[in-house]
Amino acid sequence: MRPRTLDEVIGQRHLLGPGTPLRRLVESEAPMSLFLWGPPGTGKTTLAYVVSNVTKRRFVEVSAVSAGVKDVRTAIENARRELGMTGRQTVLFVDEVHRFNKAQQDALLPAVENRWVTFIGATTENPFFSVISPLLSRSLLLTLESLTEDDIGAVLDRAVTGERGLDGKATLHPEAREQLVRLAGGDARRSLTYLEAAALLADDITIEVVEKAVDKAAVRYDRQGDQHYDVISAFIKSMRGSDADAALHYLARMVEAGEDPRFIARRIVIFASEDVGMADPTALQVAVAAAQAVEFIGLPEGRINLAQAVIHCALAPKSNAVVKAIGAASADVRAGNIGQVPAHLRDAHYPGAKKLGHGETYRYPHDFDHGVVRQDYAPEELRDRRYYQPTTHGAEAPVAERWAKLRAFLRGDPR
Repeated sequence: MRPRTLDEVIGQRHLLGPGTPLRRLVESEAPMSLFLWGPPGTGKTTLAYVVSNVTKRRFVEVSAVSAGVKDVRTAIENARRELGMTGRQTVLFVDEVHRFNKAQQDALLPAVENRWVTFIGATTENPFFSVISPLLSRSLLLTLESLTEDDIGAVLDRAVTGERGLDGKATLHPEAREQLVRLAGGDARRSLTYLEAAALLADDITIEVVEKAVDKAAVRYDRQGDQHYDVISAFIKSMRGSDADAALHYLARMVEAGEDPRFIARRIVIFASEDVGMADPTALQVAVAAAQAVEFIGLPEGRINLAQAVIHCALAPKSNAVVKAIGAASADVRAGNIGQVPAHLRDAHYPGAKKLGHGETYRYPHDFDHGVVRQDYAPEELRDRRYYQPTTHGAEAPVAERWAKLRAFLRGDPR
């Protein structure tokens, strides 16, 4: 099912439009060196084959996993001989190029610099860390994106009906198609492998056939339906109830069903302030770190970071004082209970401010013992409002004690 032309390639639209480097490489005879960087199954090898086929260039593939310096030099020498004798150019494709050591990468430099080959290197690792700078600077770096669910669906549909695929001899049921899309995780190659395995079992490919073929139960989970809302609700309530095992179950259920890990991470970050808050201020740090880790490394490894944040939040002392505090303050503002900013707190830096009395009686807290000084901060109308009412749970207990003393000192509040 490998595409034979650029127009048959599914996904990577940002690389395939008119005037893009790949189009120029295909449409011109000039050799060009490229690095294709992206997740597995996004079309790196496919694009290399297409460039070779469309331009009638000779295609030579070298795997960085098994090849040595001798193999690289032999491939380059053969390409140089072919170019000299017949004028035919060679596409030298190096898969997993990040696995080449410095000596192996150095061996590629003369061929790239002298245009003896059209070099295409494929990598799943960041080339700026894994490729020597002389080689990288002589090549264009193209970044491939993970295929969307629509892209994977299109790959499956083409495989079912295409003459090079199942040629319409099998029927793929909608639920089975949806499960194959989920299992693929943005990897087109994986989706085709699973489809082929299912087709070997039956021509009528149902979700049960897919489950049997890939030995993995289908998780009944519709990201737009009730399951989505029910599971995320149970997930949040399990963390709130301090049941780490139940929370981990729902986390795994969402991850296995193909839920967007960034959505899960966002909910954990919200939970860390809404349900843990000042009872364990480190929960927010852990949640944000997990969210950043997921953004950085993705799945499947990112599920470990999410699990750590879930366990931390589930086992942390709980307090909803933070969300209640901002809720009460917002309610007052929406109700029009705003009041005037005290004159001594107003901006006194612009011309004419002092004539209005702005900032005249402001007392700088750092000039006083313990960095605290009694003066009005809230508008007069809201002086007696109490928004933050801390609990005595976990780390919030000493915060509650300190806040009580500070409030009593600042406002003369006996409570």
